[in-house]
Amino acid sequence: MPIADRYARQSLLPQIGSAGQERLSRARILLVGCGALGSVLADQLVRAGIGWMRLVDRDLVELNNLQRQTLFDESDARNQTPKAIAATHRLHAANSEVRIDPVVADVDSANIENLIDAGDDQKVDLILDGTDNAETRFLLNDVAVKHGIRWVYGGCVGTEGRVLPVDPGKTACLRCIFREPPAAGELPTCSTAGVLAPAAAIVASLQVIAAIKFLTGSADSQDLVSFDAWSGRWRNVCVSDSRRADCPACGQRRFEFLDRPSGGPRVLCGRNAVQFQASKERRLDLRLLATKLDGTGEVRSSPHLLRYQPSDDEAVDFAIFSDGRVIVHGVGDVARGRTLYSRYLGG
Repeated sequence: MPIADRYARQSLLPQIGSAGQERLSRARILLVGCGALGSVLADQLVRAGIGWMRLVDRDLVELNNLQRQTLFDESDARNQTPKAIAATHRLHAANSEVRIDPVVADVDSANIENLIDAGDDQKVDLILDGTDNAETRFLLNDVAVKHGIRWVYGGCVGTEGRVLPVDPGKTACLRCIFREPPAAGELPTCSTAGVLAPAAAIVASLQVIAAIKFLTGSADSQDLVSFDAWSGRWRNVCVSDSRRADCPACGQRRFEFLDRPSGGPRVLCGRNAVQFQASKERRLDLRLLATKLDGTGEVRSSPHLLRYQPSDDEAVDFAIFSDGRVIVHGVGDVARGRTLYSRYLGG
């Protein structure tokens, strides 16, 4: 199909036009997270005709994702397909012209600067936040400010959401507005407060609008937008002049989240699971590991990971990734997770 036909209704908009559509076709995007926000972000931008997207997510599709994560279906949950892989299949079906690089990984300080590399000594044009935790968002802010990459923050819990476009060097960054991430338990999460799917879709749609404005050169003054989708209340705060000289990131150029050591076990919010990350980047031979575990429990292999449920403890199971990452499902604290990890995997 000729490109002029495919994007005709979009390029008719005077805010975009044929020149803006051409800019979109050359755009390179890093999208971190493919859950409630990331599903809508990826779908809308791929349909809009961006050129290239690196899609990064650490998780597998689960049944309780389907209420709000629109790129997945029951077969993905049944097969426990990695979200980045399942999403890529759907996105290619929607627009085969867009190049998508799916990455099954947990984004941290050790790999984020590799993930912004778009090849040919070029970095991505834009970073999009589809994550579900504050630490990763502050990490994205650090890498965006350090390398001068525009990015769009978005968050949604319950029926509320907020969006902030960041243009490093020109607008306030995330740490100008929120100096430190909230302490554990300080704010509600999707696991404790739930999430309304339309609210997440509104957040992601606002992020896409901000992204298209950035990519087509139409960005104007930047607002922090917050809303309650249930009550219909909206609030816009202009942050164009809110940069702080004492901001650790854009003011003092101290990238504390980017400089933190990666790795270490952590409880995954709302998952009743503990994640262990290899201390050094390495790849596991999943076929060899499957042979080792055979006879001690149920072993299920796929091209992307190994699932293992011990025969003597059916309350837990392991998702083992080739990059050395292991998620122990069925346990909610690090100490218990470490015990199980050592018992069955010898770590």
